[in-house]
Amino acid sequence: MNHRPRKRFGQNFLHDPGVIQNIISAIAPAPGKRIVEIGPGLGALTSHLLKQAGVLDVVELDRDLIPYLETELSTLGELHIHNADALKFDFCALAKAKTSEKLHVVGNLPYNISTPLLFHLLDQKHCIQDMHFMLQNEVVNRLAAKPGGKEYGRLSVMVQFHCKVDKLFIVPPGAFNPPPKVNSAVVRLVPYLQAPVEVNDSDTFSLVVMKAFGQRRKTLRNNLKGLLNADLIQDCGIDPIRRGETLSLDEFAALANAIAPARE
Repeated sequence: MNHRPRKRFGQNFLHDPGVIQNIISAIAPAPGKRIVEIGPGLGALTSHLLKQAGVLDVVELDRDLIPYLETELSTLGELHIHNADALKFDFCALAKAKTSEKLHVVGNLPYNISTPLLFHLLDQKHCIQDMHFMLQNEVVNRLAAKPGGKEYGRLSVMVQFHCKVDKLFIVPPGAFNPPPKVNSAVVRLVPYLQAPVEVNDSDTFSLVVMKAFGQRRKTLRNNLKGLLNADLIQDCGIDPIRRGETLSLDEFAALANAIAPARE
């Protein structure tokens, strides 16, 4: 198809056969798996997913690509195309529509929407079995980052609270058309059935994390003002002059649980 990649959609089409095969091996599509692909583009992954799973849902915003996907791929299996914005899409509706089986969500995500899209999917994690995404390598490093480094931030904490994170492999720019200016990486996210730390209220936990990273150079005492004073932070066994980037999941949970009773 003679389709020029559109910058406003963040389109970088994957074409490297070796990379495609590595991603398909990681996803392991099979009959009975409810797979949803975000941004199928020209179908580099889609054709393999559809052949091996037999049924596939795809969410594509660029309506100009849909006739091509319908013509070229629909003979490979049962293809359901949703012309929609993934940031607003109700993924759980797909799980409810046909089966109670959880979804396997995959995609080569546009760099410009990757973070908000991840948060949108975390809100629907109860109907998702796992996620395999191609993202900017820097973003994947943030997802997997440990406390104390500059890559560790709100995204790291929230994703690690909800999911097990595995960075699988790096993908060079030449695997795409047009080639991006940075390396990409494939990551696997598996939502926890039970969170790795116990919190009394998940919304309070999210609020504490957001405030703690509100101004990275400021201390917890300053960033959490209005939620916890220095004495309450100290009571959690945490020095109030520390910064959010130094706290573990357990420490964020302790802070959140110190406020939750007062907010109920």
